[in-house]
Amino acid sequence: MYLLENWYVAALSVELDTKPLSRQILGEHVALFRSESGRVVAFADQCPHRGYPLSLGSVVGEELVCGYHGFTFDCGGVCVAIPGQDRIPGRANVRSYPVVEQGIWVWIWMGHGEADYGALPATPWLVANDEWSTVSGVAKISASFDLLVDNLLDLSHETYLHGGSIGTPEVATTPIEVEVDDETNAVRVFRHMNAVECPPFYSRTTGLQGKVDRWQDIDYSPPGFYLLHARIAPVAQPPLPDGRDDHAFHMKIFYGLTPSTETSVYDFWALARDFCLGEDEIDRFLEKMQRGVVQEDVDALNILQSRADDRREVSEVSVKIDRGGLAARRVLASMREAATRR
Repeated sequence: MYLLENWYVAALSVELDTKPLSRQILGEHVALFRSESGRVVAFADQCPHRGYPLSLGSVVGEELVCGYHGFTFDCGGVCVAIPGQDRIPGRANVRSYPVVEQGIWVWIWMGHGEADYGALPATPWLVANDEWSTVSGVAKISASFDLLVDNLLDLSHETYLHGGSIGTPEVATTPIEVEVDDETNAVRVFRHMNAVECPPFYSRTTGLQGKVDRWQDIDYSPPGFYLLHARIAPVAQPPLPDGRDDHAFHMKIFYGLTPSTETSVYDFWALARDFCLGEDEIDRFLEKMQRGVVQEDVDALNILQSRADDRREVSEVSVKIDRGGLAARRVLASMREAATRR
């Protein structure tokens, strides 16, 4: 069951221009584009006339013209022109989705009710500024949304699946702490590793070698927003009593989890760092490494989904490291149950 009354990442900002983009989100086909003034627009990807995809149309000024019979729509989805007649039926309008461009991501509200702009996740690190550098991308996974949630809430798999980049033995062996905020549904998972090997992902970018203190603090805001606060610091140098942490290196690792269909999901990712700002070589290295990490997840989740599709009975044995993922499952189940009662 899709949780419609929520914000989801629909596209990278760089993906959108005056050539419409077709994307299936929560089972619905959506056409995303920019008007010639740069405004981001999202329509149901179906012309009300004969159902032709509006993503195959063309943008003219602040309007979208259907590529089949020329029905023309303004940025609010109102049909403003039909070739050969002056009268325009009210049913000729197309559904327009609320969208917000927030730095490098474009968010969409898929619900039929009023969009809750107060619920839009805050991502100041992803907006151009002098304190953080970012890289980003997107992957389509042929696996369910729930499998991706499981993957991201249990980072112990880094030790084995991502051993050549971000994984070290301690990620799997270090105990975690889990918190659930009953008011906001946020799930938080904390893993603080002390005096552990610095993996290539960080040693090649921070310059730290040998042993480091490494923290992984997850904030998952169901259903579609995940933020990992990564901290790398010299051994035995925790934050100072006043909260300053200038001796450490920080990275914010974001995932926008956007269901496409019941068995496919978009994995929007972004990395923001507060060190080596503006260094193109570091940008290229991190982007290449992160794409590799994401692809390893894609390959693993595709395999899990293919086994699930075989309709063989799958039994699960959950252990301590699964507490974050199990907490997320419970929260999502509660949200789905509440949605059915509305």
